[in-house]
Amino acid sequence: MDFNRHSTPRLNACFIFCAGQTFLEGVIIVADRHHSGIVAIWISLISNIVLTIMKIGAGLVLASPVLLADGVHNAGDIIATVAALTSSMVSKKPADEDHPYGHGKAEVVASAFVAIVLVLAAFWIGFQSIGALFEPPGEESWLALCAAAISLVWKQILYLYTIKIGKATNSKSVLATAYDHLADVYASLAAVIGIGLGLLGDYLHWEWAAYGDPIAGIIVSLLVLKLAFEMGREAIDILMEHNVDAEKIAHYEDLLRTDDNVKRIDRVRAREHGHYIIVDIRIGIRNDFTIQQGHDISKQLKKLIMDFDPDVVEVMIHLNPWEPGEHELAAR
Repeated sequence: MDFNRHSTPRLNACFIFCAGQTFLEGVIIVADRHHSGIVAIWISLISNIVLTIMKIGAGLVLASPVLLADGVHNAGDIIATVAALTSSMVSKKPADEDHPYGHGKAEVVASAFVAIVLVLAAFWIGFQSIGALFEPPGEESWLALCAAAISLVWKQILYLYTIKIGKATNSKSVLATAYDHLADVYASLAAVIGIGLGLLGDYLHWEWAAYGDPIAGIIVSLLVLKLAFEMGREAIDILMEHNVDAEKIAHYEDLLRTDDNVKRIDRVRAREHGHYIIVDIRIGIRNDFTIQQGHDISKQLKKLIMDFDPDVVEVMIHLNPWEPGEHELAAR
């Protein structure tokens, strides 16, 4: 892309150019992609309510402490899902005067909340499982096994569905809901194994099999704790505006190098703001370019990056003067 020089005022200072689509338009475009995410969370919420009633009801009728504990765990999931749903709806609001960068981080706050719920669930499962090792084992029933198996299959389907939607929309609240479902898959699997071993032990007269459920529960509690730690760490990184991964930054830099007017790349930063990304760039261009020329260059570069990465809704480009004879980017 070539620009003719004019006698209009020249660049002799640093400028910030925001070109192309406005930030508001970018947020609306990304928000439209997240309608499916809210639907996924609604489905998860309704499913959690149904499963909670089923597990607690079956646990009380069949006197199954495993199902009862799993039902109480599911009740906590309802609270987490409501938080995820609320944050997802808030995050879709466009930028306003008080929140010029949008409301995307509402999803990250919900993700951190879900991580806390999972930590509490992990300790709950672990506490109940350890306590069960020092108590006489209860009798298991085939109905309890069927209820646990239904929960396992249901939660696995929900996990596969929400993780697919979450990755497609880059929605932190949907991803948090998906990982919450995964924790439930672990818990339901432990219940199936524990109840199954109990039934098998009764049939084969294996006394040790009666303690299969608490042992499986301890293992599950550790898996859920690990999952919560990973979710919490990611949420904290985003809230602290941790840079996106180095590979993505390198892609942005490669795009900048394709424009012959970019003589120097001073800095490229990008941060996640929930389900979208904001990019900050500092580059050097010829110091005798006009403001209009610099604006056109910024506009072209912004479009280039936003076309490459649909999650990017804003690119802030700061232009620094470059003088002929200074170090220039290597040949493209």
